[in-house]
Amino acid sequence: MSPTLPDLPNIAPGLFHRPAATDFANADRVTHAPRFLLLYGSLRERSYSRLLTEEAERLLQAMGAETRIFDPRGLPLPDAEPDTHPKVAELRELAQWSEGMVWCSPERHGAMTGIMKAQIDWIPLAAGALRPTQGKTLAVMEVSGGSQSFNAVNQMRILGRWMRMLTIPNQSSVAKAFQEFDEAGRMKPSPYYDRVVDVMEELYKFTLLTRDATAFLTDRYSERRESRALLQQRVRQDAI
Repeated sequence: MSPTLPDLPNIAPGLFHRPAATDFANADRVTHAPRFLLLYGSLRERSYSRLLTEEAERLLQAMGAETRIFDPRGLPLPDAEPDTHPKVAELRELAQWSEGMVWCSPERHGAMTGIMKAQIDWIPLAAGALRPTQGKTLAVMEVSGGSQSFNAVNQMRILGRWMRMLTIPNQSSVAKAFQEFDEAGRMKPSPYYDRVVDVMEELYKFTLLTRDATAFLTDRYSERRESRALLQQRVRQDAI
């Protein structure tokens, strides 16, 4: 059930709105709630990347989205276990289910965490005829213990491009994250919080705009040529 605005205490009700598929001209658009998978990159008991991810989830749900947060606890290192491992299978199923993603990592030693990278590494670019990430939208966020930095979000942008995702222009970087959350784990009012709202709104809108056109947007000449060559090879083999 989507949270109501009282669950979002830092939102100005008169300025907050829920974008909908009907906001766009194409009447043939699907109208089910957009589906988002959210990943975070820390296993600490009080993980600020998790708390920021939970705030993002509340916002997306308030806009009308369906969301899932993946818990990385128990996920093995890439290649340490077969891809039939239950946590790997869960992550891949959620990636396939989603129409967009949110990646949120702490910045550690000037980079995203290994926990964040391991989750992304377990999601294949292609699995048979399925493409778990290609053409899906992506928003990137990071938390820092010190001054504001953009190393982690920049790295995740590169990964998003490699995974053939549509990474939205806006992003969030929360400096001195330990100061930005109250004892209950809720984000305090601030320009940082407003930016998170902006990012989630933009992600939601970009997903509505592109999800019906994924097949068209990701159709590539090189892949069509490869498919035709494979088909011709099969025809020759069948003729022997």
